[in-house]
Amino acid sequence: MGGPICIAGPTASGKSAVAIKIAERLQGEIISVDSMQVYRGLDIGTAKPSEAEQAGIPHHLIECAGLEETYDAARFVREATAAERKIERPIYCGGTGLYFQAWLEGLGESPPADAAVRAEIEAKSHEEQLVELKAADTETFERIDQQNPRRVVRALEVIRLTGKPYSEQRAEWQNTVPSNFFLIEREREDLRARIEARVEAMFAAGLVEETCSLRAALEDNRVAQQALGYRQVIGYLQGEQDLPNTVAMVKSRTWQFARRQKTWFRRLQGAVRLSVSADEAPAETARRILSHC
Repeated sequence: MGGPICIAGPTASGKSAVAIKIAERLQGEIISVDSMQVYRGLDIGTAKPSEAEQAGIPHHLIECAGLEETYDAARFVREATAAERKIERPIYCGGTGLYFQAWLEGLGESPPADAAVRAEIEAKSHEEQLVELKAADTETFERIDQQNPRRVVRALEVIRLTGKPYSEQRAEWQNTVPSNFFLIEREREDLRARIEARVEAMFAAGLVEETCSLRAALEDNRVAQQALGYRQVIGYLQGEQDLPNTVAMVKSRTWQFARRQKTWFRRLQGAVRLSVSADEAPAETARRILSHC
């Protein structure tokens, strides 16, 4: 079996349960590829593996940053690479496509984050940021996910720091992945039902209370507050909408996010695509993955 096993796919597709089954079979360890599970305290809303799951299988890059910190793809690559060196059977698992691609193909020559420049950009409205980006770098403006504030801010930050278009400094990604890269895919209605069930379970488990306890820190961290669920709950706490509408909003935003993830992963060349039925157990999906390795 050559190289790490990578398991990717949209949110709520069942990646984590499958990764745990594979780790049990191989006596492996999991490296999380999730831009929000890195934060301590964001437990319910990010669907972190439970304490029991983490006790049974070593997990890396979960709760490795405080809410006072900014975590990005460059830091992920450094820490994932360091973790992998210490692991005999590494299993990468997550849904943050940018992190996967940065780890596989590099980040180019973009400069590190600059807190002062970023603060100036974040003081602008999202619409003003898009106007600046379009004027400074039309190619990036047309290709970037304009609904993702973090990506827009980072592109503008790089442009301001270097005086060059962001598109000229990104790595020339080929969108190719190694042979042990697996995509978990589900039928549209199955995935949507799983998302809705997950969101309802999060609110039942105390997402509102968790958000209340973290609210001050979240409001100071523009990256972390983008985590699905927390931003909408903060709106509820501010009286912007009632709780039933908040739950519905989180379901809708999570579904939209899952669709963007599917679009991102669809362009990867060389990935093994596994269609998983609604009644397939994680152990069976794990068996199918291992049969390819």
